[in-house]
Amino acid sequence: MTIRRLFAALPLFPLTLLLGASAPGPDANTAPSPAAPSDAQVLAQSVSALGTDAGPVGARALVEKVEAEQRAQSASLDAGGSASVAQAPDSGTAGEAVAVTPPEDSRPVDARALAEALASKDAAALEPGMVPPMPVPSREKAPPFGKLQGLPRAQDLVARAKLEGNKLVVKGGKNAPDQVLTIDPGLQASLTKIMQNYQVPYGAAVVLEPSTGRVLAMAEHSEAKPELRGLPIRAVYPAASIFKIVTGSALLEAGVSADTEACFHGGKRRLNERQLEDTERDGACYSLALAMGKSANVIFAKMTSKHLTADSLKRMAARLRFNREIPFAQPLDVSLAYIPEDGFALANTGAGFGDVYLSPLHGALLASVAANEGRWVDPVLVEPEPFMPLPEPEPVLTPTAAHELTRMLEETVTHGTARGVFRERGFQVKDAVGKTGTLADREPFRDYSWFVGFAPKDNPRVAVAALIVNDPKWRIRGSYLGREALRLALERIPAPVELTAPAGAAGKH
Repeated sequence: MTIRRLFAALPLFPLTLLLGASAPGPDANTAPSPAAPSDAQVLAQSVSALGTDAGPVGARALVEKVEAEQRAQSASLDAGGSASVAQAPDSGTAGEAVAVTPPEDSRPVDARALAEALASKDAAALEPGMVPPMPVPSREKAPPFGKLQGLPRAQDLVARAKLEGNKLVVKGGKNAPDQVLTIDPGLQASLTKIMQNYQVPYGAAVVLEPSTGRVLAMAEHSEAKPELRGLPIRAVYPAASIFKIVTGSALLEAGVSADTEACFHGGKRRLNERQLEDTERDGACYSLALAMGKSANVIFAKMTSKHLTADSLKRMAARLRFNREIPFAQPLDVSLAYIPEDGFALANTGAGFGDVYLSPLHGALLASVAANEGRWVDPVLVEPEPFMPLPEPEPVLTPTAAHELTRMLEETVTHGTARGVFRERGFQVKDAVGKTGTLADREPFRDYSWFVGFAPKDNPRVAVAALIVNDPKWRIRGSYLGREALRLALERIPAPVELTAPAGAAGKH
């Protein structure tokens, strides 16, 4: 049964059935029918088994699991066996088929919300990115970095490419053409060398041309696992305060000004519900722009609680490609984001403490949105054939919101968390803007530090993302690597030449 057929048939299914209500059982003296369960029964049993007390996974993923279970049961019956049965949790009734078991250490399905959305065919709930396509790992219970896997060489175009002149080229097979990469070999080598020299346990740096999406560098290094490849395209790192870019964008489009002020106390490392209330203990007041620059967690939590809903934050995250596939020449992990429905958990997520994950490539693309006046541009790794059009930009923010977001990101470099590293003598980057992010796993300890940004502010030529995963003792962090990525990229990419008429030509016709 296809997903389309399932959706088309849903209006015929009572909501109580979708929520797991059982049809009247057979008479005690009647032998059970060997027929395979109906589509509605399989869906109902699956939804019932998954529980109803946490965030949703994608409807598509659930339906695919249901269909897979139905095929397995049908195959078993065709072979002369019987469908396996188990008791549904807390059902009190033995013999109900349980089609799906939620993975351990991940967010279980919100079955009731999903079933209601399916039953009503709520198009908004099923828009791309509104629900994660797979279970979202719990950062505290099962950090996904612990299951980090390398990129197979067959899929690693950068590792397979050979230098020909000033280009990296992947040789094609008998019937396949050569692929010329957009990577700048010199920039790629320089960023890799920095990470090698500082012996970073795990590090990645991505540089993009914002207007075209061309990937100019996708460098990586792991001192802990030198053979490991694929760090820039893996989404196993907590987004941390980089998610404030999403929250800030949602606030701007909800009508909150970058100059709107809020007062706070505490909240540097973690939040509690009492900090969401305005009290006499609130001794500092920041504008939303300065809160972005200084990464003021309490202010973002307060403003999320006051001005946003789960739906508005989900929609902005989806627009910015969380929980969605991003087309790319290499396999690229989906950046998963679990957005709680309401209350303190929603505010906590808006401040950057939620179960949200991000790849470095996606981080550079987030920075590119503000650089492109609110337009999303897909990344490009292979130079297109002559006269082949590049991907069409998609508006995801209004130009006004993008301009205000840029002003907020500028505070990070001028007055905020990256002020020190960007003021280092001899290494300044003129008119840079960006955002830092930091979170740590406890056992084993891992310190994740981010920088995403672009430069110059008024005429962006490069956008970057830098991530370093450190041990307790470290030498550099993401903000240093991000600054160097901006500085070195701008040195290699000349500013556009402004065509102006000679002074003596004025007035001549």
